[in-house]
Amino acid sequence: MIPLEQMPGAGRWSGSIDVLLAHPGPLWVHGGLGTGVSTVAAWLAERRGGGLLDDADRMPAADLETWLLAHPRGVLGAHLGPEAGPVSAAACRCLALGLDPLEDDPASVPVCLALMAQAEGHAGPLPPTLAALPCPGSLTGVRNRLLRWTLLGQLPETGPAPEALPLASENLAANLHVLERILLHRALRRSYGNRVEAAGRLGISRRQLYLLIARHGDPVRGEPARDPGPNRLVRSRTR
Repeated sequence: MIPLEQMPGAGRWSGSIDVLLAHPGPLWVHGGLGTGVSTVAAWLAERRGGGLLDDADRMPAADLETWLLAHPRGVLGAHLGPEAGPVSAAACRCLALGLDPLEDDPASVPVCLALMAQAEGHAGPLPPTLAALPCPGSLTGVRNRLLRWTLLGQLPETGPAPEALPLASENLAANLHVLERILLHRALRRSYGNRVEAAGRLGISRRQLYLLIARHGDPVRGEPARDPGPNRLVRSRTR
């Protein structure tokens, strides 16, 4: 477990720990996936002795209110901020602590990686690319990188330098097609071929991802493109 003072962004909020521990009401600890919400919430709950509710944003609003009445000094962990509609009625009664993603505190990445490696029994220097940003899922992403390197010998794929868009041509379809391929292949490489993760990076559904792979191929699995692309692109090639 990573000590609280080494968590991403701890330099911003660690000075308020005494205030959080002494606060008479409930606490709402929130942040993105893998930012350490469960770790920080559990640490605070243990020291406050007021109870812990993790994944509070998944609980129906009425059940949240019931839990808060039963645990007036409880600590709730969530991936939604207190202003989010489904939880706002209950969360507005809590003192909120937001946790930062790794991208906001890049200096913490090598430290967190070294602590995780130590916990896994690794000695000696680690490949520098394991601590490279961007990294999906914050601390979860760093841990997954470490496990993939340990178990499979895989390092993050940086890939070749992004190819230049053919802006010498003014054809919009051709330029969009190249940009689409660059972003797809980069997402697949950075997720080690994990298509669910790649779809999340791109902000699209899995069905949309498979359509893009059919159009551009998958460089990680070695699958070639099978679809010539939209009609406007095919037409542009024949002109």
